[in-house]
Order: sequence, then C-alpha cells, then structure tokens
Amino acid sequence: MNIAILTFEGFNELDSFIASALLNRMKPKGWSAQITCPSAEVTSMNGVTVRAQQPLAFAREADAVLIGSGIYTREIAQDPAILEQLRLDPARQLIGAQCSGTLLLARLGLIGNLPACTDLTTKPWVVEAGVEVLDAPFIAHGHVATAGGCLASQYLAAWMIAKGSGEADAREAIHYVAPVGEKARTVRQAMDVVGPYLR
Repeated sequence: MNIAILTFEGFNELDSFIASALLNRMKPKGWSAQITCPSAEVTSMNGVTVRAQQPLAFAREADAVLIGSGIYTREIAQDPAILEQLRLDPARQLIGAQCSGTLLLARLGLIGNLPACTDLTTKPWVVEAGVEVLDAPFIAHGHVATAGGCLASQYLAAWMIAKGSGEADAREAIHYVAPVGEKARTVRQAMDVVGPYLR
C-alpha cells in the first residue's frame, strides 16, 4: 500500500510525522507512507524544514492519502492549481484528513453533506464550506475519514491500517507507540474510536 501524507508549507508536525511513523510500522507488509508536498521542501509552522519524498501528483496514484493540517490551509484550499492536482478517488483510495485538512476535503467535494471532524480553529471555515462539524475526534464514511485535534492522527492511522490490513495490525501498531504502562488502555481507546467505522 502506497500512502501519500500531504504536507504543505506551514504544516503541523504532529499530523504528518505521527501518521507517517505509525503507517510505516507496516513496511514489513509492503506499505510505504511518504511525505508528499507541492514543492521540494516545506517548512512547518514551528520552523522545521523537510524534503518531499514525493511530489503532489503522487496523491492521485497512491492507494491512500492523508491530508495534514497547517497554518496556510485556508489559502491552499482556495488555490485552483493545487486543488486540480488533488483529484482523489474514494472509490479506489482510502482518504483521511486531519484538522484543517478537512477543509481541503470539503473544497474537493469529498465530504458532501456528511458530518465531519476538525479542530476548533478550523471549525468555522469548514462550517462556512457547508459541512456539519461534530464534537468528536474521528468519523468515517466509507473510504473517507476526518479527525479533529493533533493527537487524533493516531486514529486516522489506526483506521487506515485496520481498513487496509486488518484490526490486528492496527492494534499492533498502536501498541508499539503507546506509552509504557498504558499500552492496553491506549490500544483499547484507539480501537473503540475507530472500530464502529470498520464494518
């Protein structure tokens, strides 16, 4: 499974890096999650510069796409050149978005009139785009999922692993990264959140 972690200028490190690290726990099964950017390098909201592993066009061919958030997402969501490159297809791709990434999904028409999750800062913009925002960390409709809050990236990753490879692999990935002494509780929490959306 090839996964594009969409990462733009001003990105939130937690969104891109936590998802990437969790999804790459599946490398032994042939998975590859790669930081995917519109330019050769992007700098995070806190000044961390990373090199793109894939160009933005990779998102169209990837098996799955996760859209992280950032301080410039509102501007990106109004950029026709970027939106044109993001012709995503939920019929063949798993697609997830976190926080302000949900605004991009709305602009791409991938949420429609379904409820979604986002962070509190982005909520007014997502509502303005015509989407009902839930007071919840995660929701999925078929192959499209949204999450709200930086640490909700674990839910997107767990959902994607469970959908793509099975719940046992999702539990194992979360167990590996969970705090010592809290592993069982963390796995249970993650699977309680995403479990209803795996059927």
